[in-house]
Amino acid sequence: MSAMPAAFSAPYAPDDTTMAARLLADARLGPEQDARIDVTATRLIKAIRAKDDRFGGVEDMLREYALSTKEGLALMVLAEALLRVPDARTVDAFIEDKLGQGDFIHHETRSSAFLVNASAWALGISQRAIQPGETPTGTLGRLAKRIGLPAVRTATRQAMRLMGNHFVLGETIDAALARARTPSERPARYSFDMLGEGARTRDDAQRYFDSYASAISAIGHAAGNRPLPDRPGISVKLSALYPRYEAVSHQRVMRELVPRLIALAQQAKSHDLNFTVDAEEADRLELSLDVIDAAFADPSLAGWDGFGLAIQAYQKRAEAVIHHIDALARRHDRKMMVRLVKGAYWDTEIKRAQERGLDGYPVFTRKAMTDLNYIACAQKLLALRPRIFPQFATHNALTVATILELAGTSDGFEFQRLHGMGDALYEQLGKDHLAARWRTYAPVGSHRDLLAYLVRRLLENGANSSFVAIAADDAVPIASLLRRPAAIIDSPDRARHANIPLPVDLYRPERTSSHGVEFGERAALSKLLAEIAASKPDMDKAIDATAEQANAALTAARAGFASWSRTPAEDRAAILDNTADLLEQRRASFIALLQQEGGKTLDDALSEVREATDFCRYYAAQGRKQFGDGEAMLGPTGESNVLSLRGRGVFVAISPWNFPLAIFLGQVSAALMAGNTVVAKPAEQTPRIAARAVRLLHEAGVPTSALHLIQGDGRTGAALVAHPAIAGVVFTGSTEVARSINRALAAKDGPIVPLIAETGGINAMIVDATALPEQVADDVVMSAFRSAGQRCSALRLLLVQDDVADRMIEMIMGAARELKLGDPRDAATHVGPVIDAEAKQKLDAHIARMTIEARVHLAGMAPAGNFVAPHIFELASARQLTEEVFGPILHVVRYRAADFDKVLHDIADSGYGLTLGVHSRIDDMVERVIARLPVGNVYVNRNMIGAVVGVQPFGGFGLSGTGPKAGGPHYLARFATEQTVTINTAAAGGNAALMTGGD
Repeated sequence: MSAMPAAFSAPYAPDDTTMAARLLADARLGPEQDARIDVTATRLIKAIRAKDDRFGGVEDMLREYALSTKEGLALMVLAEALLRVPDARTVDAFIEDKLGQGDFIHHETRSSAFLVNASAWALGISQRAIQPGETPTGTLGRLAKRIGLPAVRTATRQAMRLMGNHFVLGETIDAALARARTPSERPARYSFDMLGEGARTRDDAQRYFDSYASAISAIGHAAGNRPLPDRPGISVKLSALYPRYEAVSHQRVMRELVPRLIALAQQAKSHDLNFTVDAEEADRLELSLDVIDAAFADPSLAGWDGFGLAIQAYQKRAEAVIHHIDALARRHDRKMMVRLVKGAYWDTEIKRAQERGLDGYPVFTRKAMTDLNYIACAQKLLALRPRIFPQFATHNALTVATILELAGTSDGFEFQRLHGMGDALYEQLGKDHLAARWRTYAPVGSHRDLLAYLVRRLLENGANSSFVAIAADDAVPIASLLRRPAAIIDSPDRARHANIPLPVDLYRPERTSSHGVEFGERAALSKLLAEIAASKPDMDKAIDATAEQANAALTAARAGFASWSRTPAEDRAAILDNTADLLEQRRASFIALLQQEGGKTLDDALSEVREATDFCRYYAAQGRKQFGDGEAMLGPTGESNVLSLRGRGVFVAISPWNFPLAIFLGQVSAALMAGNTVVAKPAEQTPRIAARAVRLLHEAGVPTSALHLIQGDGRTGAALVAHPAIAGVVFTGSTEVARSINRALAAKDGPIVPLIAETGGINAMIVDATALPEQVADDVVMSAFRSAGQRCSALRLLLVQDDVADRMIEMIMGAARELKLGDPRDAATHVGPVIDAEAKQKLDAHIARMTIEARVHLAGMAPAGNFVAPHIFELASARQLTEEVFGPILHVVRYRAADFDKVLHDIADSGYGLTLGVHSRIDDMVERVIARLPVGNVYVNRNMIGAVVGVQPFGGFGLSGTGPKAGGPHYLARFATEQTVTINTAAAGGNAALMTGGD
């Protein structure tokens, strides 16, 4: 047996222009070839248009219910969630909410298309077209008067099930196999896909493994005696077999998942089936190939040609994957089956690259580039026959015709289509090309699990959905459907989508986005880890300032104010931009210090450096607009009126330990940009990070007279606040300390100075029965336990509708158990230590009390040191939680749908209003929550942490802070005074401008 091949490596997000130049050069075919392709594709399109059912009805409905229409969006949500809602009250509210969002009268008999649109809800392909206030009330009530509420419920659920039946081959593997045995002259090939989301828990993973194993056995016993490739197959999703299928958990994945994949492959081999490993997102590609390499190399699989994988043509690394797989097959002298698809996660890939601040996208941003790459990949796969058996998944007539021409023969490959789609196309193909073969990709599972299938499979056709949607439309000229991808792209400089900026350019022209690192790219992660290891954090003991030193700093800052405040706003902004650039250049050393002193995990430390960078650039951009020449005000002729902002004086900035770089730099940079001088007092737990940040600011150009650092504990901060020379305080920390600062400022004689305070909160998340459990589990675990729960925005109180609470809580518990606690310098660590022994002691005391007073759902085990494992406690009432618990402890309360108003009342009564999460598919419910609760940041159907500077300005109401929001457009003005200058421009003899203006 040959040695394992080198790990897969290819540029994660190569330049589109460079790739397009090569693809365009290779795409040219001879005129005779093009003519044959046109003839074949035209026959297929005419067959589509001649068939009444037209692609099994799906494509017809894609035309009628476009993803951007109100009807389409309303129906997609209804279809996506209705079948998982167990209680009648929520079902009624849900149906009412969705039926009121469009005019469905002329579509009443076309329910088979509703579910097509479900993919848009989960992955956000379309912008939200349904505007607030447009939903009429009483839709359900009027209908109920005629036929009764139970009948409405039953009819709507049945409609959803009928739609599901159109896409699902069977709800069990036995039912699917029975349906697949349709007599036919041409033996049907099937690949069965067991429906379900990726595993969140070990129980999930075991259930999916058992489902795959059971299906393989059933398929194998019904497979007959034909040899491969004329045998059925099964598709396996790696993320369904392991709950933390992620690049940073590489060692765990290889140790635990690979044996499970080998076991399933051995079983598939025993029946000589086609065994396809499904494609995952781009950040899992290298991990997936490592798993596939290890499994494929197992000696027990020798002599079997059925092992395969799916390759996504929208990924820029698709050709590199083909080369890697070919080398793997050669090394082991075996054949492989390769399914080529367009790609199923396009919108997710775009958003993730933007969120992560990457230099480019791992996928093409134009559909035509994906189509162009698909054909290039097809050519390479065809050239690798017979070692590689290509499987071309497509419903595009032009793609089918092109592949037939390139192949030269119908031997050694097959096409693939989705069950319920492409009927007319492939029926005609079979008539015209008797030797052509195709396989039907068929989902198996309950209709309630259909969403995951539709999202993956229909979005795989997202790159060619325009063809699917318009192929049957007689008004569209066939010639337009035959236009080649190369002709659409035309030149390399048109390879990128004009309206999708690169991630780094997302906020241009105002500012550059902070740069991130893709942990799923082995080379990038290794480079970052090496840079961190090479840095030498300064861990010398910080010296607390004496009272004399604090007074001296305030005096010096006061003296430096005149010079700094007169520094032009453009110059101050340039210094902040320079600070951001230096911070990115020295990212590794700051990450190392954040890990060493702040206990930050790698992802948290990187995120914090990025946030600090964004603060500097955002406030620089805002400062240029707000502190420039002033704003000319409208008024009578003969005078000018200009409103301008100017600094107040000396600001004291008191920052916390939980974001010792980002909040520290955010406070200081805002105060400096507004023209103030600053005396900064960081948290006593993280003094070195602040000291490093101040040195960076000075190096970037901030005069030493304008920025002073004073180390010390709370008494030092209190002394600074009490000093008569200060002109304002910006503070982030506890509500208790904010109150004491407020009282100290109010007690002083002299000018009334502002306090800008951001404090904590008993942050809640409300989950109703329409929410997707897997999405809830992801968002709850992220919101409650990331950063060891030491975020102001972290989830403290989860309120779950009792009809679905058991399932939700079980999944959240299982997902939390999979989190790795340990050394924050280890990239695989999810939860690091709490900040110090005092914090741990306080959290341990709360855990002890809750163990007695509440129901314990999860009590994790923590390693030695300042670690606190995730805990989940169930309370009888939200009112039992009276204060913020700053750690990885989640409190859960069940609520009855009938008591929803009481839930909102209990949340409002806490007095806090920092962050709030809502998981629901009912728009009216979401709008009620937002209107009722005065909360600073509301997050709907996502996690509730990680506010992005300039995108989600952060800050709360009531006990959670004073505002204005950090990272928002109103923040800088609070650090400034306003001055209006009125000049009588007619004072010197008259209004010359008016008199010379003409008629």
